[in-house]
Amino acid sequence: MISKPTVAILGASSERSKYGNKSVRAHLQRGYDVYPVNPKGGEIEGLKVYKSLRDIPVEQLDRISIYVPPAVGMKMVSDIASKPAKEVFFNPGSESNELLQAARERGITPIQACSIVDVGVTPTAFE
Repeated sequence: MISKPTVAILGASSERSKYGNKSVRAHLQRGYDVYPVNPKGGEIEGLKVYKSLRDIPVEQLDRISIYVPPAVGMKMVSDIASKPAKEVFFNPGSESNELLQAARERGITPIQACSIVDVGVTPTAFE
């Protein structure tokens, strides 16, 4: 059995106009096992929402995609570093020089790009 790639979406949203929701749908469309993360919990696009990255029941993720403001990202950077991922995407608007430096200091190689576009989908496809 071939396992699907895994992705945690930090800042996942139930609001379909937000990029944190479009990313959930884009990754699902491309065959990922998607783990939405939002401290509110609940459900997004039929998926259980994890309140913290640490709650995701996967030892290593293929990807973490970040859709939270840099100040929130700074509070999460240690959690991000403690949940190994092959790729960590800092989507437009989620990055700052301070956050990217903090990530690098924790051994994360930040990717500054749109993870939706990276999976071969344009965000406008979900409007």
